[in-house]
Amino acid sequence: MKNFKHLFLAGLTTITLASCSDDDDGIIDTDDGMEVDAPMLFATTHSGNIAGYNLDTGDSYSLSSDANDAEGIIYDDDADALIVASRDPLEIQYYSEVSMWDDTADQAMAEFKSSSDVMSPRDIAISGNMVVISDNADMNGDDDDAPNGRFFIYTKTADGMTLRNTVSVDFNVWGIEFDDDRLYAVVDNTNMLASFDNFLSNSGDGMVEATKMIALEGIERTHGLDYDDGTMIMSDIGDAGSDADGALHIIRDFDTKFNNTEDGEMLAVGEQVRIAGTSTMLGNPVNVSYDEDSGMIYVAELANGGGRVLAFSDEDSGDATPTINNMLSGVSAVYFED
Repeated sequence: MKNFKHLFLAGLTTITLASCSDDDDGIIDTDDGMEVDAPMLFATTHSGNIAGYNLDTGDSYSLSSDANDAEGIIYDDDADALIVASRDPLEIQYYSEVSMWDDTADQAMAEFKSSSDVMSPRDIAISGNMVVISDNADMNGDDDDAPNGRFFIYTKTADGMTLRNTVSVDFNVWGIEFDDDRLYAVVDNTNMLASFDNFLSNSGDGMVEATKMIALEGIERTHGLDYDDGTMIMSDIGDAGSDADGALHIIRDFDTKFNNTEDGEMLAVGEQVRIAGTSTMLGNPVNVSYDEDSGMIYVAELANGGGRVLAFSDEDSGDATPTINNMLSGVSAVYFED
């Protein structure tokens, strides 16, 4: 096990984040048990580790998990649990009592796991007791076939996750995010963003069409996205073979701009803020998590230096230097929880 305790502290000395309390242990008692109280950043890696960073104290840990390769993580604050998309073995894993984790342990064990339905999981979004996994596996193995992707929709209960249905789309997928009943989805290998209104009403298997798709001027190939209180963050990995051409796009007043952009049309780069350049260390920003309250954008940067967890202010632009820059080999996803 690699011990990352205090590794994050150096980056944190340059930033102050608001906290929900002054509890030293970062947890709080609730009627339902314990839950994370201090602002936490969680990350997965392609070696299957789960890292946690307490953004109040600077303490951190890295635990091995039941995954040998993980990509996708989300915190369920109703249950004090992390849901992880495992690429090896192919399953969705549920880890409980996360608030009790610290650097004294070296392994996290899943409380329960899904059946082996997914083939190439990439991201996770939750709405109530529904868990959606984006999957970009080629369904028929024909590289010349039209692009395709799938969403696996699970029902979460107190003791498991059951696959409710699987829907397919005619494009490759990556990052996903719920805004109420609307699901936003990255159209992989493009600069486009798709939306699905009343997504969970698609209760049967089969093909579904996006309600709307728009292009983002200035992006070459988008991967990660996160939406919070009217601001959308999208990542651009550029050339996947380059470790220096990545970017972040900040879109404020996103709802108005998205609604004013016709289906199939482009949102002008002038209506976005782009963070890119040598100083940013952005090469392949595969996943992002945004906290509007603190104005911080957290990034899983896979290519530069072999893997970094970066953070930027949403007031940054251009060739900005990250506020936080910590090495995390093979980082695949990040999730902020306050």
